[in-house]
Amino acid sequence: MGMNAEMLLAAVDPTLLLVVFSSVIVLGGGAVVVQRRSGQRRETPPSVPAPSAAPVASTTLDHSSGLGATEEVVDPGDAQPLVVEAPVGVEAAAAVVAAPPTVEGSLQKSRGLFSSLRAARRLKAIDEGTWEDLEATMLRADVGVATTALVLTALKEQVKEGLISDDAGLFAGLKQQLTAVLDRTVRPANGELARTSSDEAVTVWLVVGVNGVGKTTTIGKLANRASNEGLKVLLAAGDTFRAAAGEQLATWGDRSDTEVVRGAAGGDPSAIIFDALQRAKAKNYDVVLADTAGRLHNKVNLVEELKKIRRVADKEPGDVTEVLLVIDATTGQNALVQARQFTEAVSVTGVVLTKLDGTAKGGVVLAIEAELGIPVRFIGVGEGVNDLLVFEPRAFIDALVGDDQLG
Repeated sequence: MGMNAEMLLAAVDPTLLLVVFSSVIVLGGGAVVVQRRSGQRRETPPSVPAPSAAPVASTTLDHSSGLGATEEVVDPGDAQPLVVEAPVGVEAAAAVVAAPPTVEGSLQKSRGLFSSLRAARRLKAIDEGTWEDLEATMLRADVGVATTALVLTALKEQVKEGLISDDAGLFAGLKQQLTAVLDRTVRPANGELARTSSDEAVTVWLVVGVNGVGKTTTIGKLANRASNEGLKVLLAAGDTFRAAAGEQLATWGDRSDTEVVRGAAGGDPSAIIFDALQRAKAKNYDVVLADTAGRLHNKVNLVEELKKIRRVADKEPGDVTEVLLVIDATTGQNALVQARQFTEAVSVTGVVLTKLDGTAKGGVVLAIEAELGIPVRFIGVGEGVNDLLVFEPRAFIDALVGDDQLG
């Protein structure tokens, strides 16, 4: 039998044997690749369904005052929290996603304008072209005509006196001048929001702004921040005109474990604020954080209604200590127009600038503060519940102009 096997092997074409042997190796290697891919597939995190709004429990309040509205109180305690287990091997990716936002990251586009200027002016003498380039850059960043002229005048004087002679000195001087503009505006330390000094009153923070600027999202972030500071917060869904505004606020309330008072769609927003105040007083809430409809600043009737909301919110037991105007940074100089008209209507105490990470118009902060004297209190840099940063002038200017510009 061994003899027959040897004769059979001798009769087989050696080329055929080589092809068969190579095929076995390739198939074996393919099996390894599939196994590795299978292993990688097990490490891919499962898709997470979007959280649904918390269940709504209806209650009826005493409306003998005439301001009462049908109220819905969203109790986050009724909702079961969504628990998602991270697969093995995903912890590192999760850590990257969870990195805290920074003002430097949010100003990349605006900072790029000054980086381009620095590159263009490298090794060139400070001359008329320098001022033309710097002026154009500041205007593109929406610093504003008046503020730009003020800063350039001061820098030219420093050059004339010999205090500035090169690129490094020019950009250092620019940072100093821009910081000085912001330092003229009085702002609370650490982003602190004012609270009532009366033991009998309920603190009210009104949030206003046109549609689409991120107002409801900002309220959710503010509620989360206040809750983390130990305050008991009640949200009032005063935007009854925009479709699904109440549901959106309820979702944010669920994320921050905050109760929400809602009313019927199209109802009187002042009545909802009134009912929220009565509940806050009865249940010992520290703060009522009130949403309002996205008023168009050039519509007289809507602005008048906003004034009414302010009057109702300021009646006993309410005490309006903050009126925060939410502005979309991408609108540039139009943001300045909004700030001026909202201030005339409801005495804005501070600005929250959103979408700063999506625009090169970060200089609008200087225009708002220099021309209106209204402090920018917070900047929104993302959609997460913690993506709200306290505005700090020096950190902002450092990020806008950049330390790398000085070398």
